[in-house]
Amino acid sequence: MSPFAYVPWLWFLYKPYLYFVIMFTAYILIICSNSTIVCIIVINKALHEPMYIFITALLINSLLFSTAIYPKLLIDFLSEKQIISYSACLFQWFIYYTLGSSEFFLLSVMSYDRYVSICKPLQYPTIMRKTTVKMFLILAWILNACQMSVGPLLIANEKLCFFVLKGIICNSTIQKLHCVISTVQNIYGLILFVIAVPLPLLFILFTYTRILIITYRSSREVRRKAAQTCLPHLLVLINFSCLSAYDVLLSRLETNVPKTVRLIMSLQIILYHPLFNPIIYGLKMKEIYKHLKKLFRPDKLN
Repeated sequence: MSPFAYVPWLWFLYKPYLYFVIMFTAYILIICSNSTIVCIIVINKALHEPMYIFITALLINSLLFSTAIYPKLLIDFLSEKQIISYSACLFQWFIYYTLGSSEFFLLSVMSYDRYVSICKPLQYPTIMRKTTVKMFLILAWILNACQMSVGPLLIANEKLCFFVLKGIICNSTIQKLHCVISTVQNIYGLILFVIAVPLPLLFILFTYTRILIITYRSSREVRRKAAQTCLPHLLVLINFSCLSAYDVLLSRLETNVPKTVRLIMSLQIILYHPLFNPIIYGLKMKEIYKHLKKLFRPDKLN
């Protein structure tokens, strides 16, 4: 079995150095924007609440994801041939889906946090204790990493009959390089998909339905505060769900997806989403936005 898979780069790439500068700039923006929000939350003790801690975890996810993807992409821009070892591709696959499932888990935990805060405010300090928050964070990263590690192990020794990977990152389409598609891997992948995506989405739908019912019966001020904290989470959830749906469908479709569509969606995953989270939380979360204004416009704070 050949240890290398050829990965074709951007199909319209005629000026690699120009695109290198663009993507490198995007990578720096991702690091700076996510790190800024994380630092603001870490430095300000007033933001050491479960909601902001989970936001920090989401932004760290974006940083880890980008660090796993961008260095290889930037190297590809400056290379005549875009190649990656099979083991490195499997590792990228593992990071890609571990962080993806972790993000769904964190979004469901955040919805639970909002549900307890709005629907059971008197019980909130008892339910969302520091130990509970730590347990959720451990489950988000460690549990998902353990679950996702099985996939690469199942296909690590599979024989390759194809050596052209259609895409710019190693995702589930790597299975199409194998001579025989593993039934065990497909079944296990389906089980993981149900655990990682539909179940959290159903839970989130339930919690936000309950929040909607409670706030509808409450005063206008309660509805306004609920909207301020819940809307950013919903926007991030909708955005990430759409990108995840594309990724799942891509690996299941037998017909070839147009190159332009594949390229646009891939760029959304690696470029748009890591920048979307810090922008949404930075602008829509009142307390974070206040500290951002203080950081960049201290003379205008008062």
